[in-house]
Amino acid sequence: MTESELYDVLTEVFNDVFLRDDLVLRPDMTAEDVPGWDSFRQIDIIMAVEQRFGVKLETREIDGLNNVGDLVNVLTTKTGDGRPA
Repeated sequence: MTESELYDVLTEVFNDVFLRDDLVLRPDMTAEDVPGWDSFRQIDIIMAVEQRFGVKLETREIDGLNNVGDLVNVLTTKTGDGRPA
């Protein structure tokens, strides 16, 4: 899976979590960029990502997420290529 394809899958996840269809993820995107992205939505995002990609994110990995690009890097590392399970 290419990085572009990974962003496409994550965009679907984020749109599902936020009940929107207009989010376009960027590597530098943070919670401040998305209305309604609070700590509860963060949990929803993590759970949805874990389910979609078949991975378990460790607390230290979650704590190190400062933006969407960080999430992409973690997923690429955990899955080998970012491919959903």
